[in-house]
Amino acid sequence: MVERRFIIVGGGLGGALMAVYLGRAGYEVEVHEMRDDPRVAGTSAGRSINLAISHRGLCALDRVGLADEVLRHAVPMRGRMIHALDGTLAFQRYGKDDSQTINSVSRGGLNVLLLEAAAALPNVRLIFNRKCTNVQLESGAVEFTDTVSGERSTVEGGVVVSADGAFSAVRRAMQRLDRFNYSQYFIEHGYKELTIPAGAGGAFAMERNALHIWPRRSFMMIALPNAGGSFTCTLFWPFEGPVGFSALRTPDDVRRFFSEQFHDAVPLMPTLAEDYLEHPTASLPTVRCGPWYVEDRVVLLGDAAHAVVPFYGQGANAAFEDVLVLSECLERYPANRKRAFETFYELRKRNADAIADLALANFVEMRDHTGSRLFLLKKHAEHALHRLFPRWYLPLYTMVSFTRIPYADAARRARSQNRVVAVVCAALFLALIILGLFA
Repeated sequence: MVERRFIIVGGGLGGALMAVYLGRAGYEVEVHEMRDDPRVAGTSAGRSINLAISHRGLCALDRVGLADEVLRHAVPMRGRMIHALDGTLAFQRYGKDDSQTINSVSRGGLNVLLLEAAAALPNVRLIFNRKCTNVQLESGAVEFTDTVSGERSTVEGGVVVSADGAFSAVRRAMQRLDRFNYSQYFIEHGYKELTIPAGAGGAFAMERNALHIWPRRSFMMIALPNAGGSFTCTLFWPFEGPVGFSALRTPDDVRRFFSEQFHDAVPLMPTLAEDYLEHPTASLPTVRCGPWYVEDRVVLLGDAAHAVVPFYGQGANAAFEDVLVLSECLERYPANRKRAFETFYELRKRNADAIADLALANFVEMRDHTGSRLFLLKKHAEHALHRLFPRWYLPLYTMVSFTRIPYADAARRARSQNRVVAVVCAALFLALIILGLFA
């Protein structure tokens, strides 16, 4: 008999959406989350990184009727607003027109919305303050510790879905298996969050429909708009060095450095020094592993399977697409759970690796290239080609953010397009030279 009970470890974005999918499919579902219930306790400041929800995530949310509700709380971003060191602004559109936007969403707010949707289902149970300490992979039994009382317990008799993040306890148990591959890579940069508050009457202090970037070569700051008029700023700096987090230790250090590097933002940040010194600094890992399942008993999704850095805005979108694809696999093989998990892994692994590579590469693009005229010219050329040859030429960003073309296929197609464009440009350049010689 096929097991009808699922134990989801982790009640974050992927785990909560998975609970909604499974609950609506008629399964009995328990969600065990290490943190307090955010519907009661709220979300902690300084550790959220606002989300940029785009087409892939919206497709997964729409399948369970939640996309419109999420968009009601989102701020659409039409493109990047680049803040040069001298204060000059330059807007770079994401898509061909205003129909192609990404959406700034509060991570905490979205998590609460998903948990409420899961809790509304009679066959879904949410349990908080339960830290997973181990999984007995042979049986699927999950060991938990209550983070308030310290009481230990074991939950048995269910299929385990690991949605417990980049430092997953479930994956840690799988790492002891023979022939389980795992790698973890930290970039030298970390992140810290700051705030630009709303103005009088909830007014936005900067352009509201843009993702703001202050690119400074080896580091950068970004700001995403919130529905209430504020912006969540995120610093991506090296941990060490003269322009790293370790270099700023006092309020004067903070104010001096920001005045030099982000002077147009300083007047908009009245609690800059306090926020900087009080908010935590977090690391940015990339996790690759496989296989993502153990027989028909355990399966990984989201960051537990493939944590990526946030520079393509695809972490949550990829996790939501995982949920959609896994649910489709369970529907395709209702009596063969192992085959469902195998198919899910086969479909998603190469794409998870591809978006991990794209996200790392996009960090270099955001901090080093977005402020250059050559980069802006290249983007204009991409959009022109897309308008002239919409079926042949799709910019990589368009494929990643505004379609569900698999990440690996998008990356491969972009490489092919770029080779053709390079040959055409070289031919045009040669033709111009010849025409110039014989004019």
